[in-house]
Amino acid sequence: MKRKLFAMLMAAAMIAGLTGCSGSSDKAAETDTKEEAAAEEAEETADTAASTGSELKFTTGGDQGTYYGFGSVLAGQISGSTGTKITAITSGGSQANIEAMEMGDAQFGFVQSDVMAYAYQGTNLFDGAAVTDFSTVAALYMEQVQIVTCNPDIKTVADLKGKNVSIGAPGSGVYFNAIDILGAYGLTEDDITPTYESFGDSAESLQDGKIDAAFIVAGAPTTAVTSLATSKDIYLVGLDSEHIDSLIADCPYYSKNVIAADTYGLAEDVETVAVGAVVIARDDVSEEDVYNFVSAIFENQETITNAHAKGAELDLEFATSVTAVPYHAGAAKYFAEKGLDVSTK
Repeated sequence: MKRKLFAMLMAAAMIAGLTGCSGSSDKAAETDTKEEAAAEEAEETADTAASTGSELKFTTGGDQGTYYGFGSVLAGQISGSTGTKITAITSGGSQANIEAMEMGDAQFGFVQSDVMAYAYQGTNLFDGAAVTDFSTVAALYMEQVQIVTCNPDIKTVADLKGKNVSIGAPGSGVYFNAIDILGAYGLTEDDITPTYESFGDSAESLQDGKIDAAFIVAGAPTTAVTSLATSKDIYLVGLDSEHIDSLIADCPYYSKNVIAADTYGLAEDVETVAVGAVVIARDDVSEEDVYNFVSAIFENQETITNAHAKGAELDLEFATSVTAVPYHAGAAKYFAEKGLDVSTK
């Protein structure tokens, strides 16, 4: 009888033990499930943050150029009025911006329309190394070719022969613009003493008398030029109609443009050529973020103009005029709402 009772007690203990193990297993499974759910929730939160652009970077240009000044205003407007957060950062210019985006270091970038075409087609700055994983967001304004000098005797491009001339920072599109302009007047890089400087460095070199002239391709007024004009008499070298027509025939991405005299306090208007300032985005940026980028700009033009003069040049027709590179789907969505169709990939 005692043995039977002992056996029954042992069986009960084993059942209780098994039940206890089963309970622990259930709790462990429950814990694992909760952890998995938490991980999934965290991942979804991260994905949501990415989709709203909380870490998106916008490469612009040098800190004394229009790209950075205007780009900072745009970034602030987009971040303040949409769920997309944009940070404008300085850079070496158009080529550097495309390369930074290709490496994933930035999601948006300012580029000259000609450099954008070079990259997409694999020519000039991108000879044999085409970059095609980006799309057009919008063309925003025209960038004038400004040939700045403090020497009143330099009146034409032909007068640059034998002079020390800055023809743009390495990695910028200014170099090819300078070569194009010189070429239109029968000059080459060998006909000048070239230096390769950014806008700010060029202005300082002009200030110190180290160079005779500088090519600056940016929306006028440009901070570097405006700053120089406060301490030195400056002059802009204009282009004549005959050479402009010849240039455009060979390089159709240029268009005629005039820099008004009051832009820098000049004696008269200056005729020149210009290329477009275009914002591009990596193809993998979400449609929502690109839509927010474009809509925040064109729905708040007055506010932007109050902060930067280039806002007055924003125009939907011009924004949708790019043909060299297809538009991002997010940009196309906004423009379609305004009755404008653009090509997409």
